[in-house]
Amino acid sequence: MQKPKLVNLPKATRYQNAAIDYYMGLTDSVYLHYGYWESLPKKGEELTLTSLRVAQIAYAAKLLSFIPEGIKTVLDVGCGIGGNAAYLCDRGFIVEGLAPDAIQQEKFIKNTNGQVPFYLTRFEDFHTSNSYDLILFSESSQYIAAVDLAQGAARLLDNGGYLLLADMMRFSAEYREGIFSNCHVASELQGALEKAGFQLIKTEDISSHIAPTIDLCVDNFQTFGLTTGKYIADVLAIAVPPLYALLRWAFQRWLEKPIVEGLAARAIFDNHLCYSIQLWQLSKKV
Repeated sequence: MQKPKLVNLPKATRYQNAAIDYYMGLTDSVYLHYGYWESLPKKGEELTLTSLRVAQIAYAAKLLSFIPEGIKTVLDVGCGIGGNAAYLCDRGFIVEGLAPDAIQQEKFIKNTNGQVPFYLTRFEDFHTSNSYDLILFSESSQYIAAVDLAQGAARLLDNGGYLLLADMMRFSAEYREGIFSNCHVASELQGALEKAGFQLIKTEDISSHIAPTIDLCVDNFQTFGLTTGKYIADVLAIAVPPLYALLRWAFQRWLEKPIVEGLAARAIFDNHLCYSIQLWQLSKKV
């Protein structure tokens, strides 16, 4: 779940970025992604942060399983705070990271012990004389237009190079507004990649294996976030009634709808999105 800090971002992207800040504070992890729950929780089983951290490591291993033999150089686009990059670097890959967020840059350098080059830039503005064996988009494709992603990846790969993409995708364009509406429509992204000369080699829908993280985040927000907010509101209502009235009006005017939508995140995901890992290969330059 990587977060660029850019001006004039769409509202859906800003909601996603707020969720990432919450997620970082909740997990205190070197990973920003949703994780991969290898053993799905049983009904009624408590979801814990310890289990999430295990799932995050499993996710990195899942990505690794998609990387073909012979790959040496990897460009991690939207690299977040360095979890995936460090994991791949430790396994012998030559990795470079790219993201437009200075705060992420600082954490990335720390989490990779300064061993992995970091480029503070948007993917669309990235220019280099290097080429790569594989380009990784782990929960970062949603921040880049499909055409820019496809053409940029084709430009940075040699013939036969690979694009590894792991992210939420929309089933159709009918879901246009809301917290996940910046995710690509799967068919539109596929069309852009095929037009740029990519061929789909392998794909896997892992929706059920990332969904517990959505449940965990919503549960924690309900248990701690809303409970704390209600307590503060109750204290304000007693101590400073005029301020309470003003804040209550502001909440109903601007905050209530996105909070209700956030609490419904699992249902929105199940009804409109999937989470897919896709390995594409560049068959020709166009």
